[in-house]
Amino acid sequence: MRKSLNVWMLSVVFVVSMVSLAFAQGTQPAAAPAGAQMVKDMVAKAKAAIKTVSAADVKAAIDNKEKAIYLDVRDPNEFSAGHVPGAINVSRGTLEFNIFGRIPDQNAKIYVYCKSAGRSTLATKTLNDLGYKNAVVMDAQFEDWIKAGYPVER
Repeated sequence: MRKSLNVWMLSVVFVVSMVSLAFAQGTQPAAAPAGAQMVKDMVAKAKAAIKTVSAADVKAAIDNKEKAIYLDVRDPNEFSAGHVPGAINVSRGTLEFNIFGRIPDQNAKIYVYCKSAGRSTLATKTLNDLGYKNAVVMDAQFEDWIKAGYPVER
C-alpha cells in the first residue's frame, strides 16, 4: 500500500511539474508582442524624423559615382555574407562608439541600410542626433536589393 501511495504521489508531482512547465512556456510568448509593438513604434517614430530613399536611389548614387558613404549597420557576419558595393560596416550595436572614428566628416552624404530597414532607421536617427547632417536611410530590405539584381560585394 505504501509503495502504491509513493508511486501515486510521484505521478502527481510529475504531472503538476509538467503542467506548470507547459503553462510557463505557454505564457512567455505573450510578453513578446507587447515588446515587439514598442519596437515597431520606436522605428515608426524614428522613420518620421529622418529622410528616406529607395534602393533605386542608392543604386543610382553608386552608378553615378556620387561622393557618398554606404553604411551597413548589420552585424559583421551579415556584412561578410554580402553587402552593397563599397559599403563600410559599423554594427548598429556599436554605432555610437565607433562612428566618429569611421566617418569623421559630419557633412558627408551617408546612405544607411540593414537587413529589414529597422536597424538602419534607428541608426539614421541616431546619426542625425549625433550631428550627421546628410544621413538618409535606404527604405528597403537588403533582400529587395538582391531581388532587383543590384550588385552585391562579398
